[in-house]
Amino acid sequence: MTSATSRSDTNAGSTPAGGTPAASPNQPDSRPKPAPPAGTPVRVTGAQSLVRSLEAVGAEVVFGIPGGTILPAYDPLLDSTKVRHVLVRHEQGAGHAATGYAQATGKVGVCMATSGPGATNLVTPLADANMDSVPVVAITGQQSRALIGTDAFQEADICGITMPITKHNFLVTDPAEIPRVIAEAFHLASTGRPGPVLVDIPKDVLQELTSFSWPTEMRLPGYRPTLRPHGKQVREAARLISESRRPVLYVGGGVIKAKASAQLLELAEATGIPVVTTLMARGAFPDSHRQHLGMPGMHGSVAAVAAMQRSDLLIALGARFDDRVTGQLSSFAPEATIVHADIDPAEISKNRKADVPIVGDCAEIINDLIGAVRSEAEQSGGPDLDAWWVQLNSWRDTFPAGYEWPDDGALSPQYVIERIGQLVGPDAVYTAGVGQHQMWAAQFIKYEHPATWINSGGLGTMGFAVPAAMGAQFGCPDKQVWAIDGDGCFQMTNQELATCAIEGAPIKVAVINNGNLGMVRQWQNLFYSERYSNTDLGTHKHRIPDFTLLAEALGCAGLRCESKEEVDDVIQRAMAINDRPVVIDFVVGKDAQVWPMVAAGTGNDEIMAARGIRPLFDEDEI
Repeated sequence: MTSATSRSDTNAGSTPAGGTPAASPNQPDSRPKPAPPAGTPVRVTGAQSLVRSLEAVGAEVVFGIPGGTILPAYDPLLDSTKVRHVLVRHEQGAGHAATGYAQATGKVGVCMATSGPGATNLVTPLADANMDSVPVVAITGQQSRALIGTDAFQEADICGITMPITKHNFLVTDPAEIPRVIAEAFHLASTGRPGPVLVDIPKDVLQELTSFSWPTEMRLPGYRPTLRPHGKQVREAARLISESRRPVLYVGGGVIKAKASAQLLELAEATGIPVVTTLMARGAFPDSHRQHLGMPGMHGSVAAVAAMQRSDLLIALGARFDDRVTGQLSSFAPEATIVHADIDPAEISKNRKADVPIVGDCAEIINDLIGAVRSEAEQSGGPDLDAWWVQLNSWRDTFPAGYEWPDDGALSPQYVIERIGQLVGPDAVYTAGVGQHQMWAAQFIKYEHPATWINSGGLGTMGFAVPAAMGAQFGCPDKQVWAIDGDGCFQMTNQELATCAIEGAPIKVAVINNGNLGMVRQWQNLFYSERYSNTDLGTHKHRIPDFTLLAEALGCAGLRCESKEEVDDVIQRAMAINDRPVVIDFVVGKDAQVWPMVAAGTGNDEIMAARGIRPLFDEDEI
């Protein structure tokens, strides 16, 4: 890694085109000076130390907005040739953009905000990144040290506020600590179980003179993530696999974080075990693979839900037995022995007791498991899964993914999303907001590669799609990035389209405009006797706002589609526009619903399909 000390002092003057001027007795010598050797302390301000530290750790893009207390950092940032700053329109957009960048690239996303409301506007994206284990570093300004605790202007205890929703946070009170703290923040964010880290720096600390040197020594006593799994547990898991008759590989987002998709494919093919990928793991295993049963959970495929329910062995890899997957926990997979592999020991047995706990990095675990499974097969043979696959294929054939067109002739939202996936293809990056469109995007777009599906899983944050797509586009400038959004989500953060237009991020936004808060309306339809209280957004009835005109006002191309015959053409028109963002207003039926569905609080045996509750299993089944 190149040391940031190779940069000249930002206080040094520039050399005019005519040559190098001699130093005046009344002026500082502005002639270029040789760079000091790596590790040699250099006198800088705390703000310069911060920017040099960001350069040294490899930060490429910072999403943020300047303000009073963080302003000292923005002066040296202007001179950086290594760190690009993207001026967003709202700090929430900065946080979600950092998440989108991190999810798409596997690198640490960085956002920056001033104190008080600037910092508190980062709370939602930090909570979101924490739930989904995303490596993000947030840098916030703070009131000067002497004013902390006095309720000074724009003061907020952001470290206290974010303590429950960050992996760690720092309040820097000595400018000499800035390089060490930045190095530690990036290390903490990206190692072990990834997560967000906040660094809060008072304004006077940024202004004070200090010494900068790199590399710096990190001081993280007690932080030693376990990467290598225990061999005994791995061998026990392999033994259980060889003896099982109804096993399932239950794959969570940790497999993508560990960059273990290739190892997962090898394990699945070596064992013949069916695979289910959670909402956060879509793309970890190819949808086109014959062993893939789809997504489990509340709106998962019937085959995936049924397989987990009737399994005799669940091998959970980087998954946390989330309530949206398990349904009623007491009735979840009642006959299954549990092998639970995760890098975070706190997740093991948190929700469902693990019979074989394995702590470690998923890539390391799966690698070792492949070897152990093959060794076990040589001694006792592999599992006999013929009868299991007969049953799995029966569920898959009986309950394929599908949808019905609206009775009133309106455009089907599922069809729109399905066609986007088919025309755009599996090499693009897709983001989504939260709600019906999110579930349809998870169900009807085929994901073949990791890091191509980015959504807010754990926190369920409306407004996530557009800023996350922006971050993903900056991280992957050569890929098409599509945001699948709802009309409700879109109205929360669409101001970041102005950022995209000005900063050169030509994302495509498909607004699935059903005129309502669709998922809430679906619940009101099913559980509140069709009493639709405060879910009509007016985007159908009054066309307020008109999304095409709004798009044009924000510097984007605005398109509209209202019929099946127009869908392919408008998608292809959007794909051909690459000099600015594109917004497509897909006007769809308001009564389409997401199926299958396991209602909250019920067990997975009570999966609902097309408004009817049908028990999945007969008494004599398996």
